[in-house]
Amino acid sequence: MGGNKEQEKIHTKIVLTSLSAMVAETTTFPIDLTKTRLQLHGESLHSTRPTNAFRVVSQIIRIEGLLALYKGLSPAIIRHLFYTPIRIVGYEYIRNAVPNVPLSLPGKAFIGGISGVIAQVVASPADLVKVRMQANGLQVSRGLQPRYTGSFDALNKIIGTEGLGGLWRGVIPNVQRAFLVNMGELACYDHAKHFIIQSEICDDNIYAHTLASVMSGLSATALSCPADVVKTRMMNQAASKEAKVIYKNSYDCLMKTMKIEGLSALWKGFFPTWARLGPWQFVFWVSYEKLRYIAGLSSF
Repeated sequence: MGGNKEQEKIHTKIVLTSLSAMVAETTTFPIDLTKTRLQLHGESLHSTRPTNAFRVVSQIIRIEGLLALYKGLSPAIIRHLFYTPIRIVGYEYIRNAVPNVPLSLPGKAFIGGISGVIAQVVASPADLVKVRMQANGLQVSRGLQPRYTGSFDALNKIIGTEGLGGLWRGVIPNVQRAFLVNMGELACYDHAKHFIIQSEICDDNIYAHTLASVMSGLSATALSCPADVVKTRMMNQAASKEAKVIYKNSYDCLMKTMKIEGLSALWKGFFPTWARLGPWQFVFWVSYEKLRYIAGLSSF
């Protein structure tokens, strides 16, 4: 009976994380799109004038329309149906594997990183389609034909031109980013929330969840932004015969980006990344903690 109850709890957590992630992703998706476009702006071989998040958004709306801010939302939501439950539930399961033994911050960071890696490998194809769809409008703004008409068209063309393995293009920088993001996000949220509660700054409520999510968002962004830039550029790069391959691998992408655009280019999109991670985590954690309470589960 105990085993069945535990299984039910895991299934409930998977459903709750999926629902919370869908709400958070839909709420913050336009910021994620802006971040992706910023990271692709001035991409190594393209010489363009400096830009910022506000220019990118205004250009998207002016050229592609308001709904273009949600291009790639479908694969983003599909991605989170796999990615978020695996990393959140996986982290909590490993953390609680040894009862009554509190983990140190480095221990939580390692577990968070590993959970993120496993989740990202599974969800990488959906992430690839999302990035390609987000970059699709960039083709239009340059006066070129869009590569894909929709998510399914993107999926078919990627498999057709790059093979099934093409769905995992950029998986190495993607995994590197996932390790860093989850190391900062999960460990920091977990540690910060319990520190806030134990220090009696506030109770286990929306205020504690908000403070913890802001801290985790900042740490996750600072750690992961360089890997995120490399990941975005590698995943956007098509490997068809007609397309010129700019980067041989993630290391080559890292070196070319720093050489041509400078070290600061590795933090391109930092503000929209943090501006997205902050609200995303706030919406996700507040929703998730509330749903856990309604479902009769203990706080994360």
